[in-house]
Amino acid sequence: MVESAEVARRGFSLAETFAALRHRNYRLFFAGQLVSLTGTWMQNVAQPWLVYQLTGSPLYLGIVSFASAVPMLLFALWAGVVADRVPKWRLLVVTQTAMMLLAFVLAADVFWGWVQPWHIVVLAFLLATANAFDAPARHAFVIEMVGRDDLTNAIALNSTMFNTARIIGPSLAGIALALVGAAWCFFLNGVSFLAVIAGLLLMQIQPTVIARSRASAAKQLREGLSYIWRNQTVRSLMGLVAVSNVFAMGYSALMPAFAKDVLGAGEVGLGLLMTSVGVGALVGSLLVAALGHWRRKGILLTMGNLVFPVMVLLLSISRALPLSMLILMFAGMGFMIQNAMANTLIQTSVPDELRGRVMSVYTLVFFGFFPVGGLIAGAMAQEFGVPVGAAFGGTIALGFALFLLVRVPQIRRLE
Repeated sequence: MVESAEVARRGFSLAETFAALRHRNYRLFFAGQLVSLTGTWMQNVAQPWLVYQLTGSPLYLGIVSFASAVPMLLFALWAGVVADRVPKWRLLVVTQTAMMLLAFVLAADVFWGWVQPWHIVVLAFLLATANAFDAPARHAFVIEMVGRDDLTNAIALNSTMFNTARIIGPSLAGIALALVGAAWCFFLNGVSFLAVIAGLLLMQIQPTVIARSRASAAKQLREGLSYIWRNQTVRSLMGLVAVSNVFAMGYSALMPAFAKDVLGAGEVGLGLLMTSVGVGALVGSLLVAALGHWRRKGILLTMGNLVFPVMVLLLSISRALPLSMLILMFAGMGFMIQNAMANTLIQTSVPDELRGRVMSVYTLVFFGFFPVGGLIAGAMAQEFGVPVGAAFGGTIALGFALFLLVRVPQIRRLE
């Protein structure tokens, strides 16, 4: 009882909520990523809006989303092998620079009036290729900045950073789209990458000793996949994230169509809807950070896994902007609690020498499977209407969440 009380006291401490920020390298990373992700969210809003303006097709929204999935599906697992073989800091500098240049190329394409829908598909593919190598290294790099003691808190603060940007970026994008157009959103995204690159270059990095393996890249990849398959906890968590991102998250690819055709809210309405998701996700990530020392992490995971698809189903029947914003706040909260806890539980159980490879699989199911869901949702929306496109994925994800609740009860007992 004394131990539980101490854990509860520490879990709700303000200092514990932001514990990872006492590390200088993590502060630089946090600040740079916050600026960069704000720019990324501006592009995430402006790009599908531009596609919908050029084509008027929900299916094309899904095609662009799917183009972002292909590199992740092709390269993410091999990127994990690379992340375990080279200094992660150096790899991040290269990938962040590549993504910056691609944002500037897209901005120039639109400024000069050359842009065609297929240009956006190609650039989305190239951006996803860079991100396929960036994401596993970025996830695995966290422990090098903060150590194992503050790892859970840093993962939660990463989500907080992501969702703070998710609030600011779409709001700025909605205003910028209405006032100056999509090209400026892409240009500002390119500029924002300078912050994270500067943060990486200013870090004081201890030389990393990487054990040189005689094993081939293919054998190392098999080692990582074998570890996941043999570890029931990690395997179940990967499955949970995969189903949620393939199906429930498909609604997000349809947001421009929801804003314009279902709710009649236009560009500013699109920004408000996506900001609402960010507000809910920010609250969820702060809750996870505050409860970083709470032992019942499986309970939080299960709650998020049930709330998220229920909110997607409610969104499909809403026809009012304020109600849709409220629903999306709870959707964002459920999604973030679910995935922050899954990320935490995976990272705290994986051996350091396998971290890059295991997190590459997490990256694959988290980022790579989401655009596949966007393509499915876009095809369903094209054939049966936008609300049905969202409801289809929400129904499948809720069914899987209920299956886990009944058939895999040990997930609720994870600590």
